Amino acid sequence: MIDRTTLYIVIPVLALGTYLIRFSFLGTLGNRPLPAWLTRALKFTAVAILPALVAPGVFWPAATGGQTDPARLTAAVVTLAVGVLTKNTLTAILAGAAALYGMIAIV
Repeated sequence: MIDRTTLYIVIPVLALGTYLIRFSFLGTLGNRPLPAWLTRALKFTAVAILPALVAPGVFWPAATGGQTDPARLTAAVVTLAVGVLTKNTLTAILAGAAALYGMIAIV
């Protein structure tokens, strides 16, 4: 555990750091047009973040003690396949959830 003094120092320092990081981008460039190359690159941010958030849960799930699980791998493959084929995020998520619960019931 962390002692209270350290906690009360760390929270404001992290808050200030977060504010400065965001201000450095939004405050300095907020009213100016972004370069075309940066606008193009920012379009891929969501596409890059979602797999980064999902991958640990697929390959090292806490529910199985960090061991790769066939049910989660199958659900990930089904979600990816349905997403690519239908181009519909909600359909892909629902298909992946159905695959996950179906595989858990089978395995």
